[in-house]
Amino acid sequence: MLEALFKLREHGTDVKTEVIAGITTFLTMAYIIIVNPAILSETGMDFHAVFVATCIAAALGSAVMGLVANYPIALAPGMGLNAYFTFSVVKGMGVSWQVALGAVFLSGVIFLVVSLFKVREAIVNAIPHSLKLSISAGVGMFLAIIALKNAGVVVAHPATLVTLGNMHDPKVLLAILGFLLIVALEYRRVTGGVIIGILTVTVLAILSGLQTFNGVFSAPPSITPTLMQMDLQGAMSAGLLGVVFVFFFVDLFDTTGTLIGVSHRAGLLDRDGKLPRLKRALLADSTAIVAGAALGTSSCTAYIESAAGTAVGGRTGLTAVVVAILFLAALFLSPLASAVPAYATAPALCYVAVLMARGLAEINWDDLTEAAPAVITALAMPFTFSIADGIAFGFISYTGLKLLSGRFRDLTPAVVVIAALWIMKFALF
Repeated sequence: MLEALFKLREHGTDVKTEVIAGITTFLTMAYIIIVNPAILSETGMDFHAVFVATCIAAALGSAVMGLVANYPIALAPGMGLNAYFTFSVVKGMGVSWQVALGAVFLSGVIFLVVSLFKVREAIVNAIPHSLKLSISAGVGMFLAIIALKNAGVVVAHPATLVTLGNMHDPKVLLAILGFLLIVALEYRRVTGGVIIGILTVTVLAILSGLQTFNGVFSAPPSITPTLMQMDLQGAMSAGLLGVVFVFFFVDLFDTTGTLIGVSHRAGLLDRDGKLPRLKRALLADSTAIVAGAALGTSSCTAYIESAAGTAVGGRTGLTAVVVAILFLAALFLSPLASAVPAYATAPALCYVAVLMARGLAEINWDDLTEAAPAVITALAMPFTFSIADGIAFGFISYTGLKLLSGRFRDLTPAVVVIAALWIMKFALF
């Protein structure tokens, strides 16, 4: 049944590999079940209800991605989008969280409509090949800075923005040990090397008293405080149209960047550099956004941490289905899921960053109009802490350089329109 559903042999994988990949992806993104409620609860939303909404929305989105699109890519409420929801919309604009959920719901409906009419598919397929390669590398660099921050290797500094963290901190040392262990195990082709690294650091943290182990099982809380609480009428007011547009636009390119970056690394792009079954993948994303808003959480998106699963061999939707099952299990296993600290998953993200950075090697460095936008794209993602902004700078610089260099034939109408929309977004929002 699994072979017929996911075409495992065709993708050069098996059930064991896919299960390991799913567990690996889940472990690298399990932090969201704690972090997302913590951020959204600052709006006045019930922490425990958001916890349940986060788990169910992630499970639903990942299951649809796996069963319908057959991609090893997991979905969950997006980091960055939840911060925009809380600090920019609710706290910044002074609207209620119910209205903000309404805006998320409307952006998801728009996603669904444009996905059905292949608008999103056309946008994704219009991305130049050099930008696709740089998006893959940029996502890797973005993963790296997240990992280094979570590990404490890189910390904020008022004068230099970032600086070296406390190298005497045992958490930092455990993270470094985890990275070295993962790379060594993967070099030796040890199955499940990434999981072994994550669990080794977690066990050492618990044994040394750095991490608390509070048991395994607990009953799931009630979702009633946030279920179907979105205010659609309030979200359709003139003042909120810009918010709906930003939710739509940012999630579009966050998801696009993740799909391209992870799929390129996993060898899932076709010979033309396009994603097969792209429409189905985008529909999975749209469904997760609409369902997530109804449940009581901010926009869902494809997770770049999915690259951790593809790095250990995940190639089909079975990986995403395993992630979905684990998110549902997390409803009852919240103490166990929260036992894995961020500095234990950081080494896995650093390892994936190493693998994804090699996309830059395939860029045509002899053509500056291709190389420069690619480098800008890759560097902008970690330095703006946004996949979407990195893609924006890539499109704008690509279009500008081609026009100034007289290379008009290299530009397609879609690329020019996308660049213009990004310029308008920066100018007006």
